[in-house]
Amino acid sequence: MEQREETAIITRIREGEINQYSYFLDCYSRPIHTLIVRIVQNREDAEELTQDVFLKAFKKLDSFKGDCSFSTWLYQIAYHTAISATRKQKRESLSLDDYTLNSITDEEVDQALDKANDEEIMQRLEQIVTRDLNGEERALISLFYNEEKSVGELAAILNLTVVNVKVKLHRIRKKIYALMKKEEEENNGK
Repeated sequence: MEQREETAIITRIREGEINQYSYFLDCYSRPIHTLIVRIVQNREDAEELTQDVFLKAFKKLDSFKGDCSFSTWLYQIAYHTAISATRKQKRESLSLDDYTLNSITDEEVDQALDKANDEEIMQRLEQIVTRDLNGEERALISLFYNEEKSVGELAAILNLTVVNVKVKLHRIRKKIYALMKKEEEENNGK
């Protein structure tokens, strides 16, 4: 649906037709839930957080100015809600030093990750993303690759600059490659 049509629905909700909010629930609940599951890695928590997101969005609907799409605004709320929940959990994620990441060339990363059509490699990638990346990294990867959000939309959702989003995506790809390589070496050493 076009932004103009969504703005019309928002106007009707603000005028008292609160049943119109169901449109947004129908349209966005599945992708928002999927994003939150990827960040918090717990389906029950994700269901509760998804409900929180839609409740927050409804309560804050008057603050929606229309300077971005409603979906971008909703993803902002979802992202911040999920990241806040993960910070409370204090889950440890694996970090790699700058030297390790800087020693990896872009060509190595591209070659390895371009093979992602291979089902085995896809499974390994998913395991690494789930097991070794923190909530923010999982969110960025999920929004970019699964939800196919543009770098500009990611910048708006995450409250970052476009350059910062590009740098973060670049570093995450290198981190995934390094973790895949490390896992391969460990498996070959056994």
